[in-house]
Amino acid sequence: MTVRYANEGDFGLLCGNDRHICADELRSSIEAKRILVILDGGRTAGWLRYNLFWDNLPFLNMLYLFEEYRGKGYGAQLVQHWEQEMAGAGYREVLTSTLSNERGQFFFRKRGYTDCGALLLPGEPLEIILRKELTGQTDLS
Repeated sequence: MTVRYANEGDFGLLCGNDRHICADELRSSIEAKRILVILDGGRTAGWLRYNLFWDNLPFLNMLYLFEEYRGKGYGAQLVQHWEQEMAGAGYREVLTSTLSNERGQFFFRKRGYTDCGALLLPGEPLEIILRKELTGQTDLS
């Protein structure tokens, strides 16, 4: 498994599979180095996309793995790599969110994320906001 920042060559694959971001924003995220991709034998297994909440707090917006790579540690490796990158850049904490009816909340809690808030939009399940303090060590085993 290899993790690297997305580049222009990844644009087509990401644009065709990430329905949560428009093409212009996706291109900007690639240029800003805010998308990490994980490769298995040269094939893209998935990606992690983040931005800055309040312009100064890393917020993981998207963690996506293609079906055949789920449950095999690729997501954990991507998140660990991202956390290390954020710690190396001087950030002391990170955020993410997941819907209350999604399994993602358990994935993140297992990795040391704790609930720190919620958002309730009309007609939607509760969005749980999760936070993790970065201590310089991220053990996801």
